[in-house]
Amino acid sequence: MRRRRLLRTVATTAVVAGTASAVSGGIQSAAYEEQHQQEQIDMGAQQAVAAQQAAAPAPHAVPDLVAQIQQLAALHGQGILSDDEFAAAKAKLLP
Repeated sequence: MRRRRLLRTVATTAVVAGTASAVSGGIQSAAYEEQHQQEQIDMGAQQAVAAQQAAAPAPHAVPDLVAQIQQLAALHGQGILSDDEFAAAKAKLLP
């Protein structure tokens, strides 16, 4: 009789431990899958932002271009650049 109780206790403990292990593994798998999905979403968002930034002109490109042309015009107005030099320098700046 004691032996049966002991075997029953050991069997019950094994079932409980196995169930706990399976549940724990399932939770870990679910957490890993959720983390993996979040990483994929984050990576996609980063790629979208990078593509958007690459497609958009730099915010300072236009003011810098205007400032450079104004600087050339000032040099031309002071007689430092000839008409041909001013036209050539301006052509290099414009797309």
